[in-house]
Amino acid sequence: MMSFLEQILGDMKNEVSGLMMYSCCPPFSEIFGYTACRQLSQMVLAVLFFHSSEYVLVAAIHGRSSVNLSSLLISKAYVFAMMFALLEYVVEIALFPGLKEYWWISNLGLVMVIIGEITRKLAIVTAGQAFTHLIKVNHEEQHNLITHGVYRFVRHPSYTGFLIWSVGTQIMLCNPISTIGFAIVVWRFFAQRIPYEEFFLRQFFGSEYEEYASKTPSGIPFVK
Repeated sequence: MMSFLEQILGDMKNEVSGLMMYSCCPPFSEIFGYTACRQLSQMVLAVLFFHSSEYVLVAAIHGRSSVNLSSLLISKAYVFAMMFALLEYVVEIALFPGLKEYWWISNLGLVMVIIGEITRKLAIVTAGQAFTHLIKVNHEEQHNLITHGVYRFVRHPSYTGFLIWSVGTQIMLCNPISTIGFAIVVWRFFAQRIPYEEFFLRQFFGSEYEEYASKTPSGIPFVK
């Protein structure tokens, strides 16, 4: 009888110890469970759709012969940034899993990704052959000043869309470091690119562009 009670008490002790260990240190499979699966799958789908649709649109507008890695907007800096974001996510969900459980923040990022995607693709479709990834320094026949559609609201809607999309991917992952980093780096890139691009646009279209720029914001915060 005593041995039977001792066995029951021993089993109960083991169960309690197991529960305490589980609560203090969740198993690896639980850390990388539903939260990671959902957020990372959303990220992968967002990146794949963004670049594949960019490729398809550019190929349809300019022909497949003009499509290269720049048409996919893939560079060494971009790959490094995405790898850093992934590393941050893995480290944070392992050490601070609760940080990734703010679903209202993650869902806000998802909404930003969708809005940014739609904005950029509308800009490409509206501009048609006038849209290029590389800044044109010579005026070509098919390069017209586009002021209708989404261009009625901002001068560079494709840049606006990419800024919203890129920052949204990191908010979707609840990556605080990469969110700030992406916002700064992407904003700085466009803050430098827009004045250079508009120098040539003013040469191409003269007073027509001056009038358009005077009443239409750039689409990037704090960039006139």
